[in-house]
Amino acid sequence: MILSALLTSVGINFGLCLLYFTLYSILRKQPGNADVYAPRLVAEGKLEERNNFNLVRLLPSTSWVKRAWQPSEEELFIRAGLDGVVFIRLILFSLKIVGFAAVLGLCALLPLNYMGSQIVIDISDFTNISLESFSISNVNDGSKKLWVHFGAVYAFTAFVCYLLYIEYSDISSKRLAYYYSSEPKPDQFTVLVRGIPKSSTDSLSGSVEKFFSELYPSLYLSHYMVYHTTKIQKLISDAEKVCRKIAFLKSTEKDSQRFGRVGFCGLFGAKVDLLEYYEKKLEDIEDNAKMQSLLTGKEVPAAFVSFKSRLGAAIALQIQQGEKPTEWLTERAPEPRDIYWPFFSASFLSRWIGNVVVVVVCVVLTILFLIPVFIVQSLTHLEQLETWFPFLINVLKIAFVSQVITGYLPSLILKMFLQLVPPVMIMLSSMQGYIAHSQIVKSACNKMLWFTIWNIFFANAISGSVLYRVNMFFEPKEIPIILAVAVPGQATFFITYVVTNGWTNTSSELFRTMPLISNFLKRIFLKETGEIFEVPTFPYNSEIPSILLFGLLGITYFFLSPLILPFLLVYYCMAYLVYRHQLLNVYSPKFETGGTFWPIVHNSTIFSLVLMHMIAVGIFGLKKLPLASSLTIPLPIITLLFNSYCRNRFLPVFKGYPAECMIKKDRSDENNPALTDFHEKLMTVYQDPALKPIHFSGRTDGHNAPLLASEA
Repeated sequence: MILSALLTSVGINFGLCLLYFTLYSILRKQPGNADVYAPRLVAEGKLEERNNFNLVRLLPSTSWVKRAWQPSEEELFIRAGLDGVVFIRLILFSLKIVGFAAVLGLCALLPLNYMGSQIVIDISDFTNISLESFSISNVNDGSKKLWVHFGAVYAFTAFVCYLLYIEYSDISSKRLAYYYSSEPKPDQFTVLVRGIPKSSTDSLSGSVEKFFSELYPSLYLSHYMVYHTTKIQKLISDAEKVCRKIAFLKSTEKDSQRFGRVGFCGLFGAKVDLLEYYEKKLEDIEDNAKMQSLLTGKEVPAAFVSFKSRLGAAIALQIQQGEKPTEWLTERAPEPRDIYWPFFSASFLSRWIGNVVVVVVCVVLTILFLIPVFIVQSLTHLEQLETWFPFLINVLKIAFVSQVITGYLPSLILKMFLQLVPPVMIMLSSMQGYIAHSQIVKSACNKMLWFTIWNIFFANAISGSVLYRVNMFFEPKEIPIILAVAVPGQATFFITYVVTNGWTNTSSELFRTMPLISNFLKRIFLKETGEIFEVPTFPYNSEIPSILLFGLLGITYFFLSPLILPFLLVYYCMAYLVYRHQLLNVYSPKFETGGTFWPIVHNSTIFSLVLMHMIAVGIFGLKKLPLASSLTIPLPIITLLFNSYCRNRFLPVFKGYPAECMIKKDRSDENNPALTDFHEKLMTVYQDPALKPIHFSGRTDGHNAPLLASEA
């Protein structure tokens, strides 16, 4: 790719980013868009009313940048939890890595690359210079300048490993501090038991009580069985919606909103008294719920078992309970708000089969995604397009058109296809038998990460190379050489990918295009119904893999083609401000994992380093500097040893809390008078909402909903 095509892509994406930021700074001031740009503040009642028209509303401003920058990490922790803090730390961590790489790459390596003579450069036509002129490919074979690249690889590896250790240590400390500062939580005292064997003499509930009271006579507290309640849950959901509508109709002073049509979108059917209609509908739902509750009660072989202390729950969690390894299976109980109910009745065998099916589907999806990758790569080569579509030859000769097609269009197409992947990964992860939303999100995050690394990095790099060979996987010794040839040649494609999928995606995240359109259509076509909008939760499953992929690009290309580094710096600076703003104003945490996403970050960074080392071994070999190639071989070994040390040193804290911490917390709670009440609540806190009696409150604040018996 020539420089002019890159400049065209950068110009288009810079214009889109500027447009998004400008429109956001104006639209966020309009009262009707509060649900789009500050849904969390609206839900918390912290948004100031702005009814009077003001000319300032129509002028763009940057005041949101200051408000996103100012809050400290402690304030962010209060608002977004430890997971939110870890996510922002990931961005800062990546920014430090890319910043250090930029100092090395732009100040030392880029000038050496450009001064090489391996590629013929016509300085008189600067805009048509090949971007390979700025890469290591332009350094002469056997040149002593390559030793600077060798030293940079060693220095960069040492710096990244140092940062990894510091971050892992600090976040581990924050995780323990978070545990010490937390109030007693149900999930700390409870484990989920699945695979409960049937007894000829006792019910499942009786079997659970007998089993754990005998094994843990001084630690066992109580248990609650899980029941089949699918139909009841749907009725509860319908009742909540109807209650909110009734509360809204009672609170409104406009008679025009009291009467309306109950057909599709309120546009069809005869006009009725909506209050009477919904009150009658609520009575029907209540009668139906009572009927269904008489029919439910079938226990499934799963139960929440609570203990008197955190240590008791931890002991039951870590030790195999029954003689048969597929019975009395214990796992960590999720927070009550984090529970995902559909798969509690799934057997060990069905969950195993589900995991196998999901793996097969992921492999098939990865293979099918190669189709758009090959299409994208074909667009980067005009000669291929002219061969396939000869009728476009005249159009492709237009300079601007060819620059858009080769510079901007490939990344845009890839971006559009990638939008479909995160929901699919969430769906696949939800089929694996997980019982917590956080588990589903973490599983989808891992799937998305390796999917993007393979299909965005490897598939684009290798498919764009003439050395693409299937048998490379059967010749491990050839992999460094093949990567050394393939990866540098795709540097310009990945630069355009950074500006298209990095810059534009980040600015569109702030602009929130789809929620804005949805809100606009609702205001036009739908009447107010008293429905409470749902505050969105942060999409860790898609954003963490995206940031880590850009980190991989920065790590692997810092010595190959340092020209990518300024674009990555801009991306991470934008991401830091935008995501801080979104975590503070838009997203509300639906679960808290205590920062357990960080091991994913660590493992991905180690993988990126080892990959960079393999490419370096191949590059120095191709550049006829065998000594440098040989001296680089110890680097991946040292990096993997460092990774092994970090896993042994820090990873156990992310898998579970130490016994020392649990005992200290249990002792500190001995004199807590509220602990008795807490133990009593443990008996009902994990109860399926569908089985709890429903009471309808008389609130008229627009937030009326069925109340659980424990809340009434």
